[in-house]
Amino acid sequence: MVFRSSHRIRLKNFFIRWLINTIALMVAVKIVPGIIYSGGWWGILLVGVIFGLINAYIRPLIQIFTLPILLLSLGLFTLIINAMMLGITSWLSKQFDLGFSVAGFKPAFLGALIVSIVSMLLSCMMPQEKREYYPQ
Repeated sequence: MVFRSSHRIRLKNFFIRWLINTIALMVAVKIVPGIIYSGGWWGILLVGVIFGLINAYIRPLIQIFTLPILLLSLGLFTLIINAMMLGITSWLSKQFDLGFSVAGFKPAFLGALIVSIVSMLLSCMMPQEKREYYPQ
């Protein structure tokens, strides 16, 4: 019974995180010149999935390898890493012909900043799950 509830919560959190990423990418497309989306409505949803997977699997590896730079810059290098993640998302989107593209480092950097801010604001608006802890 606990497993099913836990599984539902994880699935719900994944879905919410995916929607937040997709909305943040759409805001970046609207605000930042150089970030372009020219596909259908379903394509931006797939771009959101790609972006989420890249942030879940590739970003932590890059953060581990660049840990000294992250520490020396007091975490500001994270913006560069986020710009790289947008660039990778753009490259993969081109491979799958989804219509999402980032034209260079400056739009990627500004887009990463916008995506970070929008994601943070939307995440703060979401209600937090109450977790019940059971002694074992």
